[in-house]
Amino acid sequence: MAFIYIVSILFFMIFFKWIVFVLSLLPIRLLKQRRQKAWVCMNENVEENSEKKRERVWWNRIHEKVALYVVGYMRYADFQTGLIPSHRIRRFLYKYVWLVDMDVKAIIYWGAEIRDSEKLHIGKGSIIGDKVILDARQGIFIGENVNFSTGVKLWTEQHDYNDPFFRCTSDKNGPIKIGNRVWIGPSVTILHGVTIGEGAVVAAGAVVTRDVEAYALVGGVPARKLGERNKELRYEFDGSYLPFY
Repeated sequence: MAFIYIVSILFFMIFFKWIVFVLSLLPIRLLKQRRQKAWVCMNENVEENSEKKRERVWWNRIHEKVALYVVGYMRYADFQTGLIPSHRIRRFLYKYVWLVDMDVKAIIYWGAEIRDSEKLHIGKGSIIGDKVILDARQGIFIGENVNFSTGVKLWTEQHDYNDPFFRCTSDKNGPIKIGNRVWIGPSVTILHGVTIGEGAVVAAGAVVTRDVEAYALVGGVPARKLGERNKELRYEFDGSYLPFY
């Protein structure tokens, strides 16, 4: 009994900050549903006197300031979620708090950063390696039995350097689609609007700027075709993962 008591105390001491952090995530789901509304100023098609207009200006400034803190906290909480040393807890939070559409056998390893997580789909058996960045602002669809190595980055939005206001224009944005049994090597960057066909392999360090055909091996900057992969692939990942990681 004393041993169980001591272990319980040690567990609480080690995971105390994560327990507090998880409790602080309870309002995240509501915040995610309302985050876009927080940036919209209230406009009414009625005449207002100068005093009311001044009050409206001050209210909008306060509203925008609060919205900045809310969005900033959500970005911070997203990053901290990826650092929790428990795969089970992270998967629960990703699925039910951050609203990631992920299969029960999908794995997201330590240190992930996910933007607009509700627009991310991860299929059965897919493994997302450590320290990845998944920018799902325009949507990311990851098929089944996909393997992402360490440090993969997917970007669905991009600033237009020729735009007078440095905006993310529509022709520089677009969803990313990853087919079944694709293998993405370490430190690969995949840009907006790219579709990677089933069974394709992207070599380490590549920058993918255009679609990749099924079962192709690509590499380089920008990525180009280097060869072909065996098309008789049968492996299936069973959802097994490394504890704490």
